[in-house]
Amino acid sequence: MHKLFAIPKIFGILEMVDILSKFPITAQERGFFMSGALNAKAYDVMDYGMYLVSSTANGKRHGCIVTSFAQVTSSHPPRFIVTLNKDHATTDAILTSGVFSVTLLAADCTEEIINTFGYKSGRVGDKFAGFEAKTDEAGCPYLTDHMVSRVSCRVVEKLEIGSYLLFVGEATEAEVLAGGAVLTLGAFSSRGKNTPPTATVVREMVGNGFRCTVCGYIYESETLPPDYICPVCHAPASKFVPND
Repeated sequence: MHKLFAIPKIFGILEMVDILSKFPITAQERGFFMSGALNAKAYDVMDYGMYLVSSTANGKRHGCIVTSFAQVTSSHPPRFIVTLNKDHATTDAILTSGVFSVTLLAADCTEEIINTFGYKSGRVGDKFAGFEAKTDEAGCPYLTDHMVSRVSCRVVEKLEIGSYLLFVGEATEAEVLAGGAVLTLGAFSSRGKNTPPTATVVREMVGNGFRCTVCGYIYESETLPPDYICPVCHAPASKFVPND
């Protein structure tokens, strides 16, 4: 019988700057933003927890690092939200299976875990293959080493937000693993590391893609949408060049 864990008050919330950047705005609204009425410094000071969200579909395991997981109700069972890019293989797996698992990264989480689940694509190979993984009752894989705790959910609602999908999940399992403090994006950045681009598709998948000249993020596609925004540094499409 798994014991329920106390939900930390510092749970990461949606990265609103990412979400807002996906909505089309009028010239008048753009002028409002550019005028300084919307000062990004007001929310840039916010910190976020780092989480590994995973699922399985068609016999394959998928998972990626996110910072957009949060508890939104205190009902029983509680409900949570998590937001993922529509292009990610993990997103496809959740849409197919209707379930997902989230493990909270511990403060001592290794770079090997973050690099594997933050920068590689499950479309190429099984990211869990190099680790000792377990599965929850719904079949979702999860790690236990360097993880604080875990929550498994079934999807009860979903919402499209630009190039993202927000899933509302109702908890079906919850367990304390190693316990301790959750790794935050601020603490990870203090290691001198850039924000993981959350499971980008590797270059071998679709041509050479496009590279952000500001942060180096690779957008894997043969074409680049004119309104595309870099998910790492929020640079516009004009800052991308062919990754030859």
